[in-house]
Amino acid sequence: MDTHDQLVTLLATRSARRGHFVLASGRTSELYIDARLTTMSPEGLVLIGQLGLALVRSAFGAHVDAIGGLTLGADPVAYAISYASASSDHPLRAFTVRKEAKAHGTGRQVEGPYRSGDRVVVIEDVITTGGSARKAVDVLRAHGAQVLGILALVDREEGGREALEADGLSVATLTRASEILPHLSLA
Repeated sequence: MDTHDQLVTLLATRSARRGHFVLASGRTSELYIDARLTTMSPEGLVLIGQLGLALVRSAFGAHVDAIGGLTLGADPVAYAISYASASSDHPLRAFTVRKEAKAHGTGRQVEGPYRSGDRVVVIEDVITTGGSARKAVDVLRAHGAQVLGILALVDREEGGREALEADGLSVATLTRASEILPHLSLA
């Protein structure tokens, strides 16, 4: 089984559930994907790091400086990819985008080694409507980032990717809901 298939199987067995759920977007769905159950596991981190780094390089080129997105879903994905890039010729710095700027300390909304002017790829764990990715893009642009596109762990295939692309954003995904569903019955 190749690494992509391993990731799909891991998402199906750990993160995906059938039932009746209200999603962060407010939509209801028969499928729920709690990606954190995969992204915060040792096996998930290894697979996501390898696959994510390869996808960042192939979809967005070698000149990406940093990766990150809206906390909390994007954090482990960005950290795994950053770690996987450590021994490469062009390591990627990871950052976190807060939903709101801190009211104390430095008052930052973008945390980590992000620098204004960085060429960034926004990370999203699961795309449904694209709202979380869009919020991260808006914050990063306001902080001087050159947003190259979005990398998602899972595309739920419910129009979010298309909405982001309609806004002129390039979107690359590691997996899709239609890949996970057939494995869900085996879980």
